[in-house]
Amino acid sequence: MRTRRTATALAIATALGVAVTALPASAATGGIDPYFPDDGNSGYDVGHYDVRIAYDPARTDHLDGDTTVTARATRTLDRLSLDLKGFTVASVSVNGAPARSFSRSGEHKLNIVPARPLAGGATFTVRVKYAGTPDAEGWHTLADGGANVTGEPHSATSWYPSNDHPSDKATFALTATVPDGWTAIGNGRPGPTTTANGTTTFRWNEDRPMATYLSTVAIDRFTVHRAQLPDGTPIITAYSPDVTIDPAAEAEQQDILAFLASKFGPYPFSSAGAIVVGMPTNPRPGPLDLETQSRPTYSGAIFDSSVVHENAHQWFGDSVSFTDWRDGCIAECFAQYANQLWEEHKGGNLDTGFYAAMLADNKDNPSFWSTRLYDPGAGKELAAALYFKGSLMLHALRRTVGDDAFFTTLRRWTTDHAYGNASFPQFEVLAAQVSGQDLKGFFDAWAHGTTLPAKQYLYPGTLATLPQ
Repeated sequence: MRTRRTATALAIATALGVAVTALPASAATGGIDPYFPDDGNSGYDVGHYDVRIAYDPARTDHLDGDTTVTARATRTLDRLSLDLKGFTVASVSVNGAPARSFSRSGEHKLNIVPARPLAGGATFTVRVKYAGTPDAEGWHTLADGGANVTGEPHSATSWYPSNDHPSDKATFALTATVPDGWTAIGNGRPGPTTTANGTTTFRWNEDRPMATYLSTVAIDRFTVHRAQLPDGTPIITAYSPDVTIDPAAEAEQQDILAFLASKFGPYPFSSAGAIVVGMPTNPRPGPLDLETQSRPTYSGAIFDSSVVHENAHQWFGDSVSFTDWRDGCIAECFAQYANQLWEEHKGGNLDTGFYAAMLADNKDNPSFWSTRLYDPGAGKELAAALYFKGSLMLHALRRTVGDDAFFTTLRRWTTDHAYGNASFPQFEVLAAQVSGQDLKGFFDAWAHGTTLPAKQYLYPGTLATLPQ
């Protein structure tokens, strides 16, 4: 899922007669994240993205884009950068005035010098018009010429300029124009659809802050089904022509969301559903399912374990997002354990089933325990350990503190940090506060350790009855 490419493209600005100013490295990189030091920019905080694209499935190597970023400067800015891979940038304006200069550097930096410096605390807009071939890291072409966007840690830079780091969340409006007969699906709720000159324009709005890698668009000849939760929240499920439509699995989305809400607190977004697409012609390594905000994306079909996992992310990862990429456990550990909670809901015994079986398979396998769950290391931000060792850890934590404290902690977490960012060390503190227990030894062994936890942490509570 991670690719690295180096490119420098100053010829565009030169060809347009725009003065090119070489920017120091500090202006072109954010330094926000120890794993991805070139991602993002700490000089501003984005409030809203207005992304407008036009795509013709008859020409899969081309996308027209016109994106306006509304942000607040966190300090005086005489220059700034956005993240965008590829494309030819035709123009950049800041607060409606042409930028004094813009240039490209590294693999994804669009460096901008506004006509006048931006005062600290001021709200400003940056509008970028661009066109070209979207990058395959996030933009995936479907067999019939349609396309969809998924990717983690990166995908947004493949189709629009952004401050591409999960710590800078923003609301999101999408306007997508496609030929008549095609449908564009996005995050959030649909807006007005209009037609003109053989094209149809679809509008979507996500009204809760969203990390950039959770944004999506999917374009295909979709079959779209609509339902709603008991509180009226719309459920919009879109199917590509070549995928499986299972009415029972689709209907079960409502039961799953209700179950997750009973464990984690109220569903956090104003829309729900699924985008089900076929296999892309340019698949990247790894699974295609992703927790795109408010409407997860699935490959080929939906079924209960996948729906549970991706929708658990709506609480863990989407509403409460990473502080930085060291914090993957606050998403994946919890989403994977949600599958075990669903198994328990269906009658399974997690102590003698899931937990005992996982230990039997891996107790004597040092590599299973060798990855830290917090700060696993660059290149391991989505390691398998977060899913499997992580779900074991959460069950052991539940048996350590008891059900009341465990589920109270989960609901406090999703309430206290709703629509924001938080770190796994913050979760450790909250779990100790709610339970009234000293959990340092437990988390040192499970989340920060690289070996099999000691028996007192491996077999707490009812797990002590398991064969040791």
